[in-house]
Amino acid sequence: MEPLCSNFDLLKSSRPTSIPLLSHRFSCFNRGIVKKSSVSLPCASYSHDPNQLQAVKTEAPLPQSNGHDLIKSITKGFVGFVAAATALASVCSDSPAFAESLTVTFPVSRTQEVNTVQRTLVEAWGLIRETFVDPTYNHQDWDLKLQQTMVEIFPLKSADAAYGKIRGMLSTLGDPFTRIVSPKEYQNFRIGSDGNLQGVGLFISVEPKTGHLVVLSCVEGSPAARAGIQEGDELIEINGQGLDGVDSEAAALRLRGHAGTTVTVKLHSGKDSGSGSSMKEVKLPREYIRLSPMSSTVIPHRTPDGRLTKTGYVKLSTFSQSAATDMKNTIHDMESQGVNSYILDLRNNPGGLVKAGLDVAQIWLEGNETLVNTIDRDGHMSPINMVNGHAVTHDPLIVLVNEGSASASEILAGALHDNGRAILVGHKTFGKGKIQSVTELHDGSALFVTVAKYLSPALHDIDQVGIMPDVQCTTDMLTSPKGTLMEKSSVSSLEADSCIMVAEHELDIQESKGTAS
Repeated sequence: MEPLCSNFDLLKSSRPTSIPLLSHRFSCFNRGIVKKSSVSLPCASYSHDPNQLQAVKTEAPLPQSNGHDLIKSITKGFVGFVAAATALASVCSDSPAFAESLTVTFPVSRTQEVNTVQRTLVEAWGLIRETFVDPTYNHQDWDLKLQQTMVEIFPLKSADAAYGKIRGMLSTLGDPFTRIVSPKEYQNFRIGSDGNLQGVGLFISVEPKTGHLVVLSCVEGSPAARAGIQEGDELIEINGQGLDGVDSEAAALRLRGHAGTTVTVKLHSGKDSGSGSSMKEVKLPREYIRLSPMSSTVIPHRTPDGRLTKTGYVKLSTFSQSAATDMKNTIHDMESQGVNSYILDLRNNPGGLVKAGLDVAQIWLEGNETLVNTIDRDGHMSPINMVNGHAVTHDPLIVLVNEGSASASEILAGALHDNGRAILVGHKTFGKGKIQSVTELHDGSALFVTVAKYLSPALHDIDQVGIMPDVQCTTDMLTSPKGTLMEKSSVSSLEADSCIMVAEHELDIQESKGTAS
């Protein structure tokens, strides 16, 4: 995959002053790509030497001053900063001739935990400066924003308050997907890759247009699913605490907890019928939740001319590291059972690893097809193409999508649709056409940064628009509650799903026309 971010080291360089100062030097000697954990794309990373940072001491006493004097003092500490920062664009060049660096100097807080967050602030600021998709930073002076935020952090006494200032700085970018999460929140974020957690079984995300937290889907059989929570429901409170300004990771952290405990959630129904109150409050028990990304079954299907055929049904609930391998093994197994058509169910799949989505696409596609087009911060569009791809099967394919299909789901659906490989059935998708990288910072926190936008192979913009399916259907189950299309589902319940019935009808049409994909 094309590199979308830079890689640079974070080092220390300082000179003694009347106010203890800490300097970070951003070096651009290595512009390769380093993968960091389970992320949407390979992204920028930091090399951090804690020993060098610890060499900076706060021995000199800080002068007592009021707010205005403090600003003046800190501003003195930034002498030469603007000029150096302004030169970063030319310094961090691909040319080996520009092996220079940017030094950022700032006054050290007397509170150790705040001092740690100061370093995190500079790391986050540098990553945004290097990789954020909008080079205007939402039409603001990003260098000045660092200075202002450092002024705000300097007098604080707690790490939580200091993190709040970093979040405030990031919020000015106008992108809800660019955010910082605490070390504990980041560890919880990585649980999805391990496949186990203790919680209530909700997939949630920030709705870009409103900034509200909405439910994308519920894990089948989970406490949330049993309570009747549905995709589109808006989270209002968790345990009596409002969620204004709370991102999805922080909200998920509040929902999780030890199995056997409970959490109370207030929601606003996303599908208000117009009668009675659409607000509800439910008390959910926390349980061990097994996140199985894939389930499958073979559906016997009788064609209009009376022949009995087999349709392979595969539901993918998230794009984990094992998604493509699991998918390939499943398709091979179904081929050996005589399956001659497929339904790939991406409904309520909120996304995951973009690379996993691209790998799954290559299971179904042949040759050198374009999978997705990325647009970087300079507006340059780069196609990501297959190289001598070999599809596992060429049997007809229907892809099911709905409002809960987001991010990597939309990349996969767009790749299969625009390359003529699949027909889309269902409802318009969520509309998340941005790609985030995630970098673990020196203190164990993590920074999520929107590093690119993407268009489908046919150059359709997806962000805040979504993908409209070729054929629409209702999402109601005729005999079973929503969200039960997993391994424990019977074939009869699948056949009662109106979208699957529409998919089978479309497969019949393809077969009658002899247009196997």
